[in-house]
Amino acid sequence: MSDNGIEVDVDFAADGKEVFDLWRLRCYGLSLPEPLDVTDADLQSAVRLLQPLLTEVRPGWFSVAS
Repeated sequence: MSDNGIEVDVDFAADGKEVFDLWRLRCYGLSLPEPLDVTDADLQSAVRLLQPLLTEVRPGWFSVAS
């Protein structure tokens, strides 16, 4: 968590790459100064729109493309 209360949480893949899932995105949105509470469907749609900037490294887990 940052000093301003914004929560940024990632996990790490076996190769050390930072990865995240929809739950972590939701936590981030809820921790913003003006919280965003979005549905899983909205998050999935947003992540899909960001491909090829994001890569799905395993089902439901994403990373910034290399």
